[in-house]
Amino acid sequence: MLKTSLLGRDYNSEPDSLDDGSKSPSESSSTTTSENVHPAEEANRLTMMQTLIHLLKCNIGTGLLGLPLAIKNAGLLVGPISLLAIGILTVHCMVILLNCAHHLSQRLQKTFVDYGEAMMYSLETCPNTWLRTHSMWGRYTVSFLLIITQLGFCSVYFMFMADNLQQMVEEAHVTSNTCQPRKSLVLIPILDIRFYMLIILPFLVLLVFIQNLKVLSVFSTLANITTLGSMALIFEYIVQGIPDPSKLPLMASWKTFLLFFGTAVFTFEGVGMVLSLKNQMKQPQRFSFVLYLGMSLVIVLYICLGTLGYMKFGPNTQASITLNLPNCWLYQSVKLMYSVGIFFTYTLQFHVPAEIIIPVVISQVSENWALSVDLSVRTVLVCLTCISAILIPRLDLVISLVGSVSSSALALIIPPILELITFYPEDMSCVTIAKDIMISILGLLGCVFGTYQALYELTQPISYFIANSTYA
Repeated sequence: MLKTSLLGRDYNSEPDSLDDGSKSPSESSSTTTSENVHPAEEANRLTMMQTLIHLLKCNIGTGLLGLPLAIKNAGLLVGPISLLAIGILTVHCMVILLNCAHHLSQRLQKTFVDYGEAMMYSLETCPNTWLRTHSMWGRYTVSFLLIITQLGFCSVYFMFMADNLQQMVEEAHVTSNTCQPRKSLVLIPILDIRFYMLIILPFLVLLVFIQNLKVLSVFSTLANITTLGSMALIFEYIVQGIPDPSKLPLMASWKTFLLFFGTAVFTFEGVGMVLSLKNQMKQPQRFSFVLYLGMSLVIVLYICLGTLGYMKFGPNTQASITLNLPNCWLYQSVKLMYSVGIFFTYTLQFHVPAEIIIPVVISQVSENWALSVDLSVRTVLVCLTCISAILIPRLDLVISLVGSVSSSALALIIPPILELITFYPEDMSCVTIAKDIMISILGLLGCVFGTYQALYELTQPISYFIANSTYA
């Protein structure tokens, strides 16, 4: 019972296809129709509210707390406008991805087509012979980027949780009941940050053993409640006594704007979960409403927190807005609540790479070893995110790097290309073709220059990062 209801995988039957790589092409071609869905599987599907909760939690992560610094890197005027533009483009690309997957599933008479399959099947029908021959590489590329992106998110989560745990523990002796603005943001660590990462590691390993999205919706609800509570306290503080913003620059330098781009794209973390969530809905035809509602709320939250946070703290804005909060027990609870929310969000982001990698590994072993291999691979992947966090514990730059390298490809570059390949044989309008090309070029430029700038900043001496690190 534990294996099917809690772990969410029955090894006596064909694995569910939740995302890229969870089925081979031959298995995908035998996808069952909706009429043949087992009643138990139907009972495990998500309601509209559960889907909305998942969507919100997938997009409200650590990147949200770094948005005030992102606005600082872009400018008080350019930042919010650019964040709105990136948000609109990201949602538009999500809709493109959904439309292409739906079109291909109807053309191929399949119940569900995931991101990688959509790329592969569209290449199989494109006019270019070389692309048709190498269509599988489209799927491999998307799967690889999904793995890098989602594990990058998980690695950042590790840094954030460990850092906040360190702050709460090592500031406990100087934390007071009176909430006054911070006079100092520098605290010499007593224990290395890696020690706190190792403390969190076993708890995350146990958490990722849960694979059923319906079970995870309970944790996602808890994460939303704690995140909502912490957001309320943050907004309650930053809206009080905002200094005159007229001295803040409306436009920052182009070098720091590149860091803004990576952080902004990183913050929209739910691209990899869109098709999975739609596939898990009881009424997938209503997912568009959930997507527009959820992402509208997310974009408004992003702009408000980023802009107000920068206006409140100005030049002293830190990589995580929690660093700017008063050192009192009330606002220490913000770190605790947000860390709890991130803890439960970890397994949602982990779900995508796990469903790509694990079925491939399990197919190489006998059925008796399937469960042991499944749990072992999950453990190794969690340890991998912990190791990467230990090697590069610079939160703001890692966020920008992950956003520039892989998030921009998945969110802005590939969906327009996918639309061009999928619908070009069906007489696309010149406006649509021009729009798709422009979005892909914009994403590519942001990817190249944002990656360069983030890598350049990472090579600078460590003292350069003290002001923008998450060390309190």
